[in-house]
Amino acid sequence: MDGGAAYNPRTVEEVFRDFKGRRAGMIKALTTDVDDFYQQCDPEKENLCLYGYPGEQWEVNLPAEEVPPELPEPALGINFARDGMQEKDWLSLVAVHSDAWLLSVAFYFGARFGFDKADRKRLFNMINDLPTIFEVVTGTVKKQVKEKSSVSNHSSNKSKSNSKRGSESQAKYSKTIQSKEEDEEGLEEEDDEEHGETLCGACGENYAADEFWICCDICEKWFHGKCVKITPARAEHIKQYKCPSCSNKRARP
Repeated sequence: MDGGAAYNPRTVEEVFRDFKGRRAGMIKALTTDVDDFYQQCDPEKENLCLYGYPGEQWEVNLPAEEVPPELPEPALGINFARDGMQEKDWLSLVAVHSDAWLLSVAFYFGARFGFDKADRKRLFNMINDLPTIFEVVTGTVKKQVKEKSSVSNHSSNKSKSNSKRGSESQAKYSKTIQSKEEDEEGLEEEDDEEHGETLCGACGENYAADEFWICCDICEKWFHGKCVKITPARAEHIKQYKCPSCSNKRARP
């Protein structure tokens, strides 16, 4: 375990470089070198740890013998859990502990060499711009890219819709589904997505975009306006709507 003990980065940039090197090594262990890593984590052996080094290398070894150790230590006994869970779950667990260890090492250097508030914030922001080992190992990074693209398009449509109505009417629209004539194109697409598989609590029929619906504030079920005899105009004056079933329950002694 001589790969990182003698190296003491003293600036934010040096600590970040150290972080990236150790991170790259651990990612190798959990991805490209995963077969070798799996074999080395023999449950029959003693407490083992996964170490990452600044030179982008990794090592499975026993924990440091000195107390306290020169650097924070990784999670102990990762090998004991190997055969007790699915491989992907085990690798995810090791990845989470590896992320925690990397942060502890980076901020150990920060504390040791007197980083001030601005330095610590800058270091964290640099680290936070990188995907975590867990995100890389589980493939969450790719999912996030797709989600960001989807959220960006959704936000664009929502901002256009918001500019055409006041905050009060927007709050009311979140409680009721307006008819085609009253609805705007952006909101209609959003409602279709949200309620495409919704069933009316009264008649059991599917949601249709050209029909007015209203949601009960008590049980949160959706109803056709015609089924509960509520029109769009009347809904505008209802602060809290209770469906017939909930109204009857409240009326009983």
